[in-house]
Amino acid sequence: MNTPKDAAELNIASIQMVSTPNLSENLEVAARLTKSAAESGAQIAALPEYFCLMGLKDTDKVKAREVAGSGPIQERLATIAQENNIYLVAGTIPLEAKESNKVLNTSLVFDPQGNQIARYDKIHLFGFQTKTERYEESETIAAGSQPGQFTINIDSVDWHFGLSICYDLRFPELYRALGQLDCHIIPAAFTYTTGKVHWEILLRARAIENQCYVLSSAQGGTHLNQRRTWGDSMLIDPWGEVLSNLPSGEGFIAGSLSKDKLKDVRSKLPALKHRKL
Repeated sequence: MNTPKDAAELNIASIQMVSTPNLSENLEVAARLTKSAAESGAQIAALPEYFCLMGLKDTDKVKAREVAGSGPIQERLATIAQENNIYLVAGTIPLEAKESNKVLNTSLVFDPQGNQIARYDKIHLFGFQTKTERYEESETIAAGSQPGQFTINIDSVDWHFGLSICYDLRFPELYRALGQLDCHIIPAAFTYTTGKVHWEILLRARAIENQCYVLSSAQGGTHLNQRRTWGDSMLIDPWGEVLSNLPSGEGFIAGSLSKDKLKDVRSKLPALKHRKL
C-alpha cells in the first residue's frame, strides 16, 4: 500500500568531518561515515564543504581540480552512493573553472545507482579578515551563477531540496529565489570565529522564514593547516527547532523529514502566502 503523501517521512543524515590535506584519507572517511549513515536507515546523506581536501595552502584545491563528469573523486562518490543504495549530496569538490588558476566549488548529488542528478556551483564567495585571520575565496574560486535544487521520488512521494554552500547562508534572497521546498541542504566549513556567533542563528532563520527543514553538514575541528572550523552540523525543522546536532568532531547525525510537519507549520502560520514582495 502506498504511503499517503501528507504522512510521508524521509530519513536523512548529515556527515561531519575534520578533513585533512590527504585526499585518499578523506575519501575513506567519507565512505565509512556514509556507510554508517546508510546502515542507520538514512535514505539521503550530505557531506561537508571541502570534505575531500582541506589543503595546507588555498592553491592545493586548484591542483586537485577535476573536469565535470570525470575524475577519481567523482568516480569514488558515485561508487559510495551505489554501494550504500543512498542519495548522496557530495559536499563540495573542486571542478575546473574558465580561469586556469581557479576552481568552481561544486556540490554534486548522486542517486543510489551512482548517477549524478544535480549540481550547484557556490555563488557567494567568503571574504573575512582580522588581525589573526584572513580568508579570500575569490583568489582561488570562481563564483557560480545559478541557484541549485533537485527532486527525488521515494515510494511515490516527491521530495524537493535546495542546494547552497556555507557563505551562501548569509544571503536570504538566494533561498527565496529557490521557492517553496521541503529542505535546504547546506554543506559548510564555517570558521570558528564566525560560527560561534552566527551559525545556529542563521540556520534557524533560514528554516523559519522559508518554513522548511534545513540540514547542514559541517567541518568541525582543528585541521592540519591550523584552520579551526566550527562544526555543529544540524537538522532543523520548519518551526526552527533543532532536532539533532553534532557540536564537534567526526561523525554523523540522523533524523526524518515529515510532510505532515511541513503542512502543519504552513497551515497554522501561512507566512509564505502572506508575502508581498
